[in-house]
Order: sequence, then C-alpha cells, then structure tokens
Amino acid sequence: MMTALAWRLRMKDRQILPPHRHRSPLKKPTWIIVLVSLVSLFLVCAYVYPPQNSAACYVFSSHGCKALQNWLPPAPSRELTDDEIASRVVIRDILDIPPVIPKTPKIAFLFLTPGALPFEKLWDKFFQGHEGKFSVYVHASKDKPVHFSRYFFNREIRSGKVVWGTISMVDAEKRLLANALEDPDNLHFVLLSDSCIPLRNFDYIYNYLLYTNVSFVDSFEDPGPHGSGRYSEHMLPEVEKKDFRKGAQWFTMKRQHATIIMADSLYYTKFRIYCKPGMEYGRNCYSDEHYLPTFFHILDPAGIANWSVTHVDWSEGKWHPKAYRSQDVTFELMRNITSIVDSVHVTSNERKEIQIRPCLWNGNQPAMLLSSSSAIPLASSPAIPPASSPAIPTAGRDETTRPLIASCVMLIFDPPPEPQPKMKILRCRDRLRAIAHISKITGRLSPAYVEALEQVPKFKKNPSLLRNYLRSLV
Repeated sequence: MMTALAWRLRMKDRQILPPHRHRSPLKKPTWIIVLVSLVSLFLVCAYVYPPQNSAACYVFSSHGCKALQNWLPPAPSRELTDDEIASRVVIRDILDIPPVIPKTPKIAFLFLTPGALPFEKLWDKFFQGHEGKFSVYVHASKDKPVHFSRYFFNREIRSGKVVWGTISMVDAEKRLLANALEDPDNLHFVLLSDSCIPLRNFDYIYNYLLYTNVSFVDSFEDPGPHGSGRYSEHMLPEVEKKDFRKGAQWFTMKRQHATIIMADSLYYTKFRIYCKPGMEYGRNCYSDEHYLPTFFHILDPAGIANWSVTHVDWSEGKWHPKAYRSQDVTFELMRNITSIVDSVHVTSNERKEIQIRPCLWNGNQPAMLLSSSSAIPLASSPAIPPASSPAIPTAGRDETTRPLIASCVMLIFDPPPEPQPKMKILRCRDRLRAIAHISKITGRLSPAYVEALEQVPKFKKNPSLLRNYLRSLV
C-alpha cells in the first residue's frame, strides 16, 4: 500500500516538470544577408560608375549629382610628379596676377594662312576707323602674301612650315601668340584662318571679347574613336584618359591664358611626342584638336567657356568643314549663323550622342544683352580655290559678280512685266539682303551694288530717293 502510494507521488512529481522537446537548429537570417549584400553592391557601383546624366542623378537625390558625389567618399588622388608641381606653381602664379589694363586695350587678330588672304578687303573695311584698338599678325606658312590693305603691311611674322594634323600647327599658333604678347596693350587674342570673315561689326566684337571673364576655347569629352580613342597611355601620369578632351582649333583667349601657353613645356611635350598621325595600332591623333582643350581642362577649367566664337559647319560629316560658295551666302544663312545660342557637339561613338551647351557670356545668354539673339561673331570655312567665285559676292572685287548683281537689282527694284521664276526672285532677294547685311558690318557699300542701283529708272528720276536708300544700308 505504502509502496503504491510512493510510486504515484513520484510520477506526480515528474509530471510537474515540462516534457523534453526536440529543438531544430536555428535558421540563419538569409534575407538580411541578401539585403546587406545588395545595398553594399549598389553603393560600390554608384561610387565606381557615377550617374552621367542629370535625370539619373535626380533619381538618387533631389539635389542632383553634386549631392551624391559629396555624400560618397572622395576618390583617391594620385601624387603629382615633380614636373607637374613645377608647372602648376608657375601657371597658378601667372593666373593670379591681375592684368594691367592699358589706356586703350587692343585685340590681336592672328591670321594663320598658307599664303594670300582672300578676304583682306573685307577685313580692311572691318578695321577702318578703329585704329589703336587692334593689331594684326600674319603667319604665312607657304607663300609670302601680297597685301593691299595698310593694316596688313609688314605684319608677317617669321613663319615655319605647317603640315595639317601635326604639332607644327600648334607651333604656328604659339609663334603668333608669342609675337602678339610682345605688345603689352594686347589683352585678347583671336586665332583666324585665311577663310574667316567677321559677321559682326568691330565694336560688337571688341566689347564682346574685352568685357568677358573667360577665354573661348572649345573643349568637350568625346568617348568615341575620334575623341578618347586617340589617347595614348604614354601620356601618363600627367595626362589621364579621363582628362583627354577635344575641341575646335579656333580660339579667342585672354592675355593670362596666352602667357601660360608660352610657359608650358610639360603638356606640350606630351602631345608633341604622343599625339600625331600614324600612331600605334593605326590610330591618328591631331594635336591642334586636343592639346589646348586638354591643357585648359586640366589646369583652368573654370577659365574657359568650353565653346568657340568661330562658327564651323561640320554637318557634312567629312574630314573638312563645309566650304561656303557664293551661291550659299544668303541673308538666310547669315541670319541663321548669327542666331546660334547653343554649342552642339556629336560624339564619334556608335551612340552618336548630342551634347548641347548654352553659349553663355559672363553667365548670361548673349541674347539677353543684345537686340539680336547672336552668339557667334565669326565664321570659318576651308580656303576657297582661286578659280572659284568669291564666297562673298558683294565685295565688288570680282568683275564676274557685277552682271549678276546688276540683274538682281533690276529684277527686284524694276521687275519686268512678264512673270519671272519664283526661285530666281528668291535668290536675288537673298543676295541683295546679304549685300545689305555686309554693308552694315563694314560700314561701306559695294561699288558694284551702288552702280547697279544707279541704273534703276526710279532712282535715276529721283536721286534723293537713292541717297536715302543707300544711307539706310550703312
């Protein structure tokens, strides 16, 4: 009896303890590991491959790319070489020296030409009445030109042979700059070809260039074969591929920038040796398209406008820009050129990306400062062969243009009773508008145009009417 009771009590005590349960091994928080890994991968990719367009930047931050770049740790910077340190010290000191403003500052017009200047008469009229505000320098690489304008007499400098696409083109530019820098009154320097013409009057260009805070040097990044594809790793460490830039040859620049070009030997040597036609792997590199854009991008990116004030038409996609013939020069063409307010570049890679940059003058659109929405004071096209008709048919220097001008004047001012082809009327109207436009630029009238107008019956009967009309042109 006692034994049975004791057994039941022992069983009751055992039931008080919780029964033993089989525990499975703890599960790893896999989803947390995956999430942390994805976030880490995202941050690494964002750091190594930052967004290249503003739309992507605003996905990550309402403040754009700058906020994202400021949040990420800075990229490690390499140690500068001794030559780089020496070069940057000299260039920094030159840029920090405030320019000495002369009583009458001048603009130096630097003409880079193989020989004669076909538009010398036009430039002569452009310069007239502005003596003391400009200086002229001519680098004739092949033939000594014969000048008829007093502004070009004895203005040739010692010239060297220039081969297209080689460093000799840069050497000629530096030679022009060096000679122009000898005159302390020259504060701005304009590089021109033999086929450049002014599209604005002297006062406009003078004020436009002297009252700006930047140099107009074209510089943009082209990831394609005709841009970064021309880069050579032999330029390392001073010139890295990410800093390699491309741009048009024609520049206008401040005196400080012209001076640092003269002071530079480090970057010039890199391009002289490692940027030339016929490089390794069949690549071609052209120093005149890459040296200055890369140089200023590395050393003073904020000091240049990244676009050129010289208009060059590359729309034909050839090795040379479009050459304007006499039939191309119309009022509509000049109006279109002088209405440009954006700098447009197309990359040479397969994507053919279009890069559009507003042409800003001291931080403002030029259209805000002027009555006309113009941003391009100059235009350039390849040299026109002597046998061709002149690109500006209004200059009155080619006798073959006189009959054409005379027929257009009679057609517009004294139309015949019989109907004329509409296209002929439109072409004549554009031609006469172009004459009037150039007359306003130069302040001078084309003799051929005046002679043709004198033969119009209504002007013969009323000479005062002709005088008033001619006065309106200039």
